[in-house]
Formats: sequence, structure tokens, C-alpha cells
Amino acid sequence: QVQLVESGGGLVQPGASLRLSCAGSGSTLANYAIGWFRQAPGKEREGVSCIGKMNTGGAYYATAVQGRFTIFRENAKNTVDLQMNNLKPEDTAIYYCAIHRSGWVSLFPAEFGSWGQGTQVTVSS
Repeated sequence: QVQLVESGGGLVQPGASLRLSCAGSGSTLANYAIGWFRQAPGKEREGVSCIGKMNTGGAYYATAVQGRFTIFRENAKNTVDLQMNNLKPEDTAIYYCAIHRSGWVSLFPAEFGSWGQGTQVTVSS
């Protein structure tokens, strides 16, 4: 059973950067498609980015974060990280990572499992 733990959230000003990390235990994350999601107060959970299994193809981003966020693997640390640049107040949310149940690249939360506990990101001046 793979367990995921998110870290790296915090309070930052608009325009700042943060790097979130999704650490896996119990198995190698390179074997899984990993997604990052976020949920703001009063809103549904939404997909942010997803990366495919190692050597099987690429990454996918929500339109709202395209060009600002980058998802990548740190295999030596068994993590999938999310580099977030030029943060905006509307990026404020709890950010979660999860594993796609069928190994596909997707942004639909219902297709994912093994959710972490989340890390809070707040963007405010």
C-alpha cells in the first residue's frame, strides 16, 4: 500500500514561488501516475497537474496553472514535486497529491486514490 505525504505549503505574497513535494512510502512512485489537486474553501477539489509513469509520457496541466506550474519527479527522493511560480491569490487552497488507479494521466479526482493529507498554500498580500 503506497502512502503519500505532501509538504512545502505556506503563506506567500502574490508573485512568489513555492515548491510542493509529494513523498511516497511503501513503493516507488516512478511506477505510478501521480496527480496534484487543490481544494479552496467552499469549492470542489480540482485537478492541477498530473505526471505519467516513468518513461511512458508526459505531464498535463490545468489551464489556470499552465505556464506557471511545473510537475517533475525526484526519483532519488521518491517524490513528485510541483514547482509553483508567479502565485496568485486564486491559487490559495489545500493541495493534495494522489495516485491514478489505472496509471493514466488525468485531472479527474474521482479516478485517483491513496490521497495524502494535504498542505495549505495561501497567497495573500
